[in-house]
Amino acid sequence: MVNSNRVSKRFGENTAVDELSLQIKQGEIFGLVGPDGAGKTTFMRMVCDLLDADAGNITLDDLPANKFPRERIGYMPQKFCLYGDLTISENISFFASLYSLDKKVTAERSQEILRVTGLEGFENRLANKLSGGMKQKLSLTCALMTRPELMVLDEPTYGVDPESRKEFWQILYRLNGTGITILISTPYMDEAELCHRVALINSGKLVACDTPVGLKNIFSNRVLAVKANIRDPYFFDDCPEVMDSSYYSNRFHLLMNNAQTMRPNLSNYILEKGVQDFEIVDIYPSMEDVFAFLAEPRLHTPSAGD
Repeated sequence: MVNSNRVSKRFGENTAVDELSLQIKQGEIFGLVGPDGAGKTTFMRMVCDLLDADAGNITLDDLPANKFPRERIGYMPQKFCLYGDLTISENISFFASLYSLDKKVTAERSQEILRVTGLEGFENRLANKLSGGMKQKLSLTCALMTRPELMVLDEPTYGVDPESRKEFWQILYRLNGTGITILISTPYMDEAELCHRVALINSGKLVACDTPVGLKNIFSNRVLAVKANIRDPYFFDDCPEVMDSSYYSNRFHLLMNNAQTMRPNLSNYILEKGVQDFEIVDIYPSMEDVFAFLAEPRLHTPSAGD
């Protein structure tokens, strides 16, 4: 569906996207994860032909991005950009008019989509009076009016309460079940778990791309959790057995070359540092662990499946 071949984009001296290659399959939910400034939004805007690449190319169904029909893409930007002084119904009508949809088609599709997004019955409410979750549902409703084949969603649940996030993802799964391909960026690791495949991006570069399970398996049998009353986040920086560490106030997650063989040396290191009361346990890495460890430049090893 989407093929990005060594795409780059610069803004002055800043390289936002750096030779990024990705293949997004028809009918999958594909997630982009990375820190602020990683290049996720820039890449999405190039997919939607809102920005031109400086190098490389992006094709959608084998068509260059600038030749792909706009109505076949539904785009939700990060920021709510509909009109707050218009009602839900008026915003939908305005958006539909941009694509020259007649009133009958607009009415039929809007009722269908409002049921799917859970906004039915709120048509006369002003957009400014909507909650954060409802605003995102309205944006999604408008983006669906052209019945797109590809949905591009830029952090659609950022700042939204957990229950609304859950409802939003239920909607996405229903849409995906109808065959819509979804490209979504998210700052939430639990949402990354819901994607069919995930690309981790840092400083405009692809770090790794695989299924959530595949990404976590990169660190299988290599992660230990240390529970102790240690307040120094750099406590393990001098430990030769520890490749990387993440600090979570009352525990550390440590990346080792081999968790089992290095466990005795780790215990000795902690004892030598004067800490007597601690617990070391094996853990299966979470997506948060994967992101934290792969964000380290020395660990950048793109996995198979990208």
